[in-house]
Amino acid sequence: MGTFSIWHWLILLAVALLLFGGAGKIPKLMRDMGQGVTAFKKGLRETDKEKTGTDDSIEQAGSSEKDKASG
Repeated sequence: MGTFSIWHWLILLAVALLLFGGAGKIPKLMRDMGQGVTAFKKGLRETDKEKTGTDDSIEQAGSSEKDKASG
C-alpha cells in the first residue's frame, strides 16, 4: 500500500489546480452557471406564455365562428 492509486493522483491534481489557478475562477464559473440557469427558466416561462396566448386566440376564434354559424 505504498503506492498511490489513480484516485490519489486525481485528488492531488484537483487540490493543486484549486491552489494555483482555480480559486478565482470557481466563483466566476458558478456565477455564469447561475445566469445560464436563470436564462433557461426565463425562456421556459416565455414559451409557456406564448403557448397559452396562442391557445386563447384559437379558442376565441373558434367560439366566434360558432356564434356566426348559429346566428
